[in-house]
Amino acid sequence: MPIDSPSLPFDPADPKAALAQLPQTPAVFALYGEEAHFEPYIGRTPNLRGRLERLLQPSAKHPRRLQLAGRVRRIVWQLTGSDFESLLVQFEMLEKIHGAKCLERMHLGAPSFVRFLGGNPYPRITVTNRPSQREADWAYGPFPSRAAAERYAEEALKLFLLRRCTDDLDPNPGHPGCVYSEMKMCLAPCYQGCTDERYGEEAAAVESFLASRGDSRLVVLRAERDQASANLEFESAAALHAQVQRVESVRSLAAELIRPMSQLRCVILQASANPDEVAVFLFENGRLRGPAAFSTLGMRIQNEQSGSTSLFAQPMAVEPIPEAPPPEASPAEALPEAGIAPPVKLPRGLLEGRLETALASLAESSAAPSATVRQGHLALLKRWYYRPEIRRTGEIFFPEGEGHWPAKAIVRGVGRVVAKMLTSSDRS
Repeated sequence: MPIDSPSLPFDPADPKAALAQLPQTPAVFALYGEEAHFEPYIGRTPNLRGRLERLLQPSAKHPRRLQLAGRVRRIVWQLTGSDFESLLVQFEMLEKIHGAKCLERMHLGAPSFVRFLGGNPYPRITVTNRPSQREADWAYGPFPSRAAAERYAEEALKLFLLRRCTDDLDPNPGHPGCVYSEMKMCLAPCYQGCTDERYGEEAAAVESFLASRGDSRLVVLRAERDQASANLEFESAAALHAQVQRVESVRSLAAELIRPMSQLRCVILQASANPDEVAVFLFENGRLRGPAAFSTLGMRIQNEQSGSTSLFAQPMAVEPIPEAPPPEASPAEALPEAGIAPPVKLPRGLLEGRLETALASLAESSAAPSATVRQGHLALLKRWYYRPEIRRTGEIFFPEGEGHWPAKAIVRGVGRVVAKMLTSSDRS
């Protein structure tokens, strides 16, 4: 936990004195014993006081409940705004204490990737749970499960003539081949059924397909289909359209998160423990960084009842912010009798500037993560992303074509996160 995390001493003889000081909000906590060499008890909870009351207050009604009051001497906690943030904070604490064993403690299995073996003289694809950082450009994922990765690899291979065998080939005309070569589903480099140049072209097409999630193949097929239709070659157009549908069905098996591991970058927005902020996380270079605070003071959220798509349709804060004082306002206008100044209109580009500042603070650290951190952060990202939409809170954004972040779309996403925060607070 950060050095400035709140903490307080705990007296087993008077547990209520300490517990009464704890907030009833989501948090990650650590319970430390009297001996410095004892490892702390670490957990996360949606209600810090309620959870610790169950752990630290003896109960005659529940004799089998875990009781730690006699061993705890200090409580440390960090407030969190979302389950995503809680899991990340818990992982970081456990990794510092237990090293690689933290993965097992949090049940974070290694994510599955489809790996293109481009270093082989006759490339093929396979599924792996541990892609090497050296070949990060050729590892595509993460997939929700190994079965999902294997299905995608199998369906993608049906579109090409790449080999499926796992042997290190030494092409020889006397090689007997296999069932795939007999079914014309492989170029059969094993018995020199094609030239090395032809096999290299097919391998490059497969690599491009994986890197673009099928777009490279779709662009070509759609252009050929449209040309055939323009030339009134309707049978050819129908056959090409069937191929387009096949490629689209394979493409649907790869979510937007599926990218080369070296190019996997995304911005994640989550609710914050501070009601005037949204938490911004950045995944880059195999590591999750954050949260960085995005101030929502002065913003206005979507007016869903009126159907407006403007981010500035309803006031969210009535207190002005010092970043944008009205230049023509008189002192009387700036300080009305009620003691609260009217909301001011934010200058254009201010919200995008806040976003740039938040992302810049997250991108400052360039240290390469350890294998444990990389696997854990990938697993946390995968676990959150592949949840059913109804249970997945927050927003995710990927870079645009040239690697720039879609600033306006992210700011609109901030508005949606804030709207849900307000709805949740109203219900509670």
